[in-house]
This record gives sequence, C-alpha cells and structure tokens, in this order.
Amino acid sequence: MNPLLSRLQPYPFERLRQLFADITPNAAYRPISLGIGEPRHPTPEFIKQALAGSLGGLAAYPSTAGEPALREAFVRWLNTRYGLEVDPKTQVLPVNGSREALFAFTQTVIDPGTNPVVVCPNPFYQIYEGAALLAGAQPYYAPSDPHRNFAIDWDTVPVDVWARTQLLFVCSPGNPTGAVMPLDQWARLFELSDRHGFIIASDECYSEIYFRDESPLGGLEAAQRLGRSDFRRLVSFTSLSKRSNVPGMRSGFVAGDASLIKSFLLYRTYHGSAMSPMVQAASIAAWGDERHVVENRALYREKFAQVTPLLAKVLDVGLPDAGFYLWAGVRGSDADFARDLQAQYNVTVLPGSYLARETAGINPGAGRVRMALVAQTPECLEAAQRIVQFVKSRNP
Repeated sequence: MNPLLSRLQPYPFERLRQLFADITPNAAYRPISLGIGEPRHPTPEFIKQALAGSLGGLAAYPSTAGEPALREAFVRWLNTRYGLEVDPKTQVLPVNGSREALFAFTQTVIDPGTNPVVVCPNPFYQIYEGAALLAGAQPYYAPSDPHRNFAIDWDTVPVDVWARTQLLFVCSPGNPTGAVMPLDQWARLFELSDRHGFIIASDECYSEIYFRDESPLGGLEAAQRLGRSDFRRLVSFTSLSKRSNVPGMRSGFVAGDASLIKSFLLYRTYHGSAMSPMVQAASIAAWGDERHVVENRALYREKFAQVTPLLAKVLDVGLPDAGFYLWAGVRGSDADFARDLQAQYNVTVLPGSYLARETAGINPGAGRVRMALVAQTPECLEAAQRIVQFVKSRNP
C-alpha cells in the first residue's frame, strides 16, 4: 500500500458527517443544504441536446489531446474572455474537470526526490493539499488576510520555503472567500517564480460568477499584460461546472506554458484521462455560447443581492468579489455554530476551520462558516431567514 495515503486528511464533508452523526435535526423544518458547492441551477437544454446527439462517439476511443474542434473552442473562448492569443495545438488541453486536472498536474511537475514544497492558500480547496502529499511534497499554507478582503498574504512565506517550492497553487476567485487577485500580486508571484523556478497552477473555476462590472482578472491575462505572452511556468485551470451548471459532465481545460502542457499530455496519455466524444461535443457547444453564462450570472447576482443584506444584520459577512460562497464570521466555535444550526433549524453550513490548516497556532478559517448559495433564490432566502432566527436566539 502506498504509505503516502496515510498522510491524507479527512475531506471536509467527511468531517461534517462526523460532526452531525449523533444529532437529529428539527423535523419542523425541511432540510436545506448550503454546505456543498454543487451548482443547482438548471443545465441549459442546448448542452443536453449536444450531449445526446453525439452518442455515436461511444463507438470510438477518444484522443487524450481532444479533437481539434474542441481545442479551437477553448482558444476562441480565451480570446473572447481575456483577449488572449493561444496556440490550439500546443497551449491547451482538455481535462475531466478542474479537480482531476489539479491533482494530475501536481503528479506531473513535482520531483519528490528533492524535498519539494507546494505552496497553497489557507483556507483552500483540499485537493491542493492531497495532490501535494501524494506527489511526495510538503504543503506550505499561506494565510488569507481578512483586513484586505481575504487576499492571500504571500509575503508571509519565508525565503527558504520559496527556494524549495516547486509548485504554487493560486485560486482566484478564491474558494471559500471569493477574493480576486489583482495585477500587482500577480507581478509579485511572477517575480518569485522567475527567481526560484517554481510553477504556478492558477485555479479559475469560479471566474464567470462575479458581482461587479469588471470581470475577474485571469492568470494568463495578467501574464500577457505584464509582457509574459509565452506564459512561462504558468498553467490556468478552468471548468464548465460552475459556468454552465454541468458539474456531472466533468469537463474543463488547461492552458498556458507549451512545455508544461506537453509534459502534462504525456502524463495524461498514460493515465488514461481522455474526454469522451459526447462530452467533447457538449463542451464545444457550451464554450461557444455566452448568453446562458450571462443569464446564470444574473441569477447569482439577484440571489446574493437579497440574501447578503439579510445575513449581514446578524453576521460578519459582505458581498464577495466573485464565486457563489458567503464567508461569514460567527461568534464562538464555527463547528458548534454549524452543529447547532443543523440541529435546531435543519440548515447545513460548512465550518471554516474544516477548510484551513492551523499554522503558527492560528487557523484562518476558525470563527467563520462557508455558505454555498447554489440553490434557487427562494430556498436560499428561507435558509437565510432561519439563520437570522438562529443567531438572534443564540445571541439575544
């Protein structure tokens, strides 16, 4: 058995099940879950039709590199969204969702025989940590700063850690905080990458759900603005799951440094990670349409505009830059808050401490809960109203 498996931490949702194991929720309320970031807006019909109309693809083995039409769809979207000029033959590659790709990419680029470090945000998406551990690397957790809208404080990472770093995970817009990284922070990370030689993996799966007029800055876009049009040591990861409400389709792509994409393709060829022809056809349709994305974003904007002020009356919470989470401050233990809310009002939220690691005696997720506003607006509003009642009864 691989001994590195013993280093893995329980996933947050397993910890949540353990937290709720011995409680019986109040039967007077129907269950509402704000715990899991699973998009629940309807999947557009044209994507379903494209998938169903391509069942003939079952008769053929797919190419790991994807069909040329799929790679061209990626490139057109990158040009429309970010103004990028990307080579469809060498700088993009289809993946079966960003989670699978983030894990596999880490196994591709880490040299375990050199005492490597993988730097990631804290709080973070747990696949970063798991991928690092199973690649034989040591995670290092860079904390978010609540005084700067939860931006990651990269300057807290010591020089000797940067010197051992082989991979840096960036998540912008962030999970769970929704923070978007500005251009000056990208410039700082590129300078560190040039100095120490580490690779940057930019997780951008929430890039199309935002609340301000300006769309979130992407990693490749930042590189191009700073004169790094070769995207050296940089790969971005994006997905259709949140953008197009197709989490079950497992479809996304990576783009960036051609030499890294070449190595990643080699790994994926042996790994057996080719995207099915039906999913490729549906993905081409989805990447080629922006109307459904605008409509989806409008649903989130309306929902957050109604829910956030309601919760802000009783919790430390504000509108995020982007994404579909509220990162709310609570009094006392975040785990106790989640447990008592589940027991008394049958609403599930995720303790923030489950999404972070303690460093220097501090867990940057402690005292906060993550609320995924993924259901329809009436259900999210009902959950918010119950939370308001709960907080008022808890803190009269």
